[in-house]
Amino acid sequence: MNLVFYSGGSEEENIELDEECLSLLENNNPTLVFIPCSSYDGDYEFRDFVRHYQRFGISRFLYFPIDVPQDNVLLKEVFQSDLIHLGGGNTYYFLNTLRKRGYLSFLREYALEGGLLSGLSAGGILMTPNINTAGYPDFDKDDNEEDLTNFKAMNLVKFEFFPHYKNSVRYDRELRKQSLITKNPIYALPDGAGIIKTPRALQFIGKAWCFHQGLKTLINS
Repeated sequence: MNLVFYSGGSEEENIELDEECLSLLENNNPTLVFIPCSSYDGDYEFRDFVRHYQRFGISRFLYFPIDVPQDNVLLKEVFQSDLIHLGGGNTYYFLNTLRKRGYLSFLREYALEGGLLSGLSAGGILMTPNINTAGYPDFDKDDNEEDLTNFKAMNLVKFEFFPHYKNSVRYDRELRKQSLITKNPIYALPDGAGIIKTPRALQFIGKAWCFHQGLKTLINS
């Protein structure tokens, strides 16, 4: 199972993470799929996605917005691709749509069977056991306009992912508190950093902190 978690940031900030991600591909002419959180502005995000990865010599791309009807032919192509990237956005909306369409289980199976799955911010949170980290702190959280009460996600790893982290007292106060009520460690990463999970190792690119049982630890500097 190969997973890549992007916290956020600019293209330049994520170059190292991009290179490590693409090194996991076995196909010399891979197909990359972009799944946006929402079809609203999703096509613009897809254009940026294509332009970005063309820099690495990739030429085959698919766009798969999940909140509009899709045919089974495209669905089959998506889940036979070499990499599926989940975009950022509102985590509650993303999870709710994936669940309603039945794609959440497809994505989990894709990853477990060896497909390369990457996610930016909300997309990364969806690969963890739950989306709890989207709900705090109060000054920087997603709005749960879907009124979701079931926060279970793909459960592909045994940690929680907190993107866009800022190393400050007010973030730390909330993360310490949350780490006391969850059994899994919370990995908090600033923009430009990421996590790579392979069958062999867990690798951190850029700065990363772990919050667990009320304690904060710098795990990669």
